[in-house]
Amino acid sequence: MAQKPSIPKGTRDFSPAVMLKRNYIIEVIKKAFKTFGFLPIETPSMENLSTLMGKYGEEGDRLIFKILNSGDYLKKVDANSDFEAKKMMPKISEKALRYDLTVPFARYVVQHQNDIALPFKRYQIQPVWRADRPQKGRFREFYQCDADVVGSQSLLYEVELIQLYDKVFTDLKLPSIIKFNNRKILSGIAEVIGEEDKLIDMTVAIDKLDKIGIDKVKEEMLEKGISSLAVEKLDPILNMQGDVSDKLLTMREVLADSVLGLEGVDEIQKVIDKLTVLGLESTEIDFDLTLARGLNYYTGSIFEVQAKGVQMGSIGGGGRYDDLTGIFGLKNMPGIGISFGLDRIYLVLEELGLFPSLEADFTQVLFVNFGEKEADYCLKALQKLRRAGINSELYPDAAKMKKQMNYANKKGIPYVVLVGEDEMRNDLLTIKNMADGSQSKRTVDEMVTWLASL
Repeated sequence: MAQKPSIPKGTRDFSPAVMLKRNYIIEVIKKAFKTFGFLPIETPSMENLSTLMGKYGEEGDRLIFKILNSGDYLKKVDANSDFEAKKMMPKISEKALRYDLTVPFARYVVQHQNDIALPFKRYQIQPVWRADRPQKGRFREFYQCDADVVGSQSLLYEVELIQLYDKVFTDLKLPSIIKFNNRKILSGIAEVIGEEDKLIDMTVAIDKLDKIGIDKVKEEMLEKGISSLAVEKLDPILNMQGDVSDKLLTMREVLADSVLGLEGVDEIQKVIDKLTVLGLESTEIDFDLTLARGLNYYTGSIFEVQAKGVQMGSIGGGGRYDDLTGIFGLKNMPGIGISFGLDRIYLVLEELGLFPSLEADFTQVLFVNFGEKEADYCLKALQKLRRAGINSELYPDAAKMKKQMNYANKKGIPYVVLVGEDEMRNDLLTIKNMADGSQSKRTVDEMVTWLASL
């Protein structure tokens, strides 16, 4: 008995209909990337294991898909001493599937540092793999869409990347809000309340403000060992109201004794001021103190994008980092980057019914095959339609009419062309509208003009 085919857990097949929608999103993102001066790169699906290990923390290392060495991958293993995973792994695997696009990008910059012009603006849209537990919205293979700039500390790139987000989500007609924060502000808060060593605990608690309320946030911080006096000092922050200007004014008062914190406020203020002058097309921007996004990774600005009108996590995010390439020995290479959550954007557009009609990407015309002579006539007509950019095809065999019509119906082809002796004699095509069953006769040129006008 033949084995039933399947695919690994956490991976997906995409039908033509789904792929057209995914490609629509990708093309909108690509167009925006190019408009803002970003150029594409690609890195291999696999990297040397040494490139990836130790870059994502202990949990990340565990989720990296390792690739067994070719041939007898056990030949270097000592049966008596190498049965621990940490000892065995370097001997059986030298490569691994890419975990994200950031570390390969850092490796790329270091490896090609003499060939690239700084600041270097790149975008990358490729799949990544993680040996995570599959669940709703979480896969073992998924695409990342990243844009990064390395080699500059200019805040103009903060402005530009927010504009880039605005461009993409405006073009997708997706109402969204960009949450904006700065790591320096979070560090400054910890400094002024005297709890620098509790920065992460404090931020994790504040992050839950919208979900559990002020009292529960305070309770959690006390449980984490943050003093009651420190928690009291956070009151103005936890109760912060108003627009972006009001919030930043409050932060200046709270952080008056923190040079680093005030530097973070100044950076946000400068970005907001420029965006106020320039304006955004459709996207709202808000200062959100609770936003942390990988506290140990980002060093300055932090972004997160959420869709309006739907319960979904972030659909994009990013921030500034001081030393992307330091992990590979190239110091003092500042950068800033953002990413788009392709899968989540897809789900949001689907839920809100925001995908445009993509019928034009499907086959528009099917030529019925009545035999070799008729097929030869159809091929000439088919050539004209294709040169005019009309998606069309000829059924490959002179099969029964019912079979060919069923094929057209299954593919959702709106028009079927019938060519017999009469049509060939009069140099005409009989066109059947599959929606209402009506028929008309036209020359090839007339058909091209007619379809182009629809």
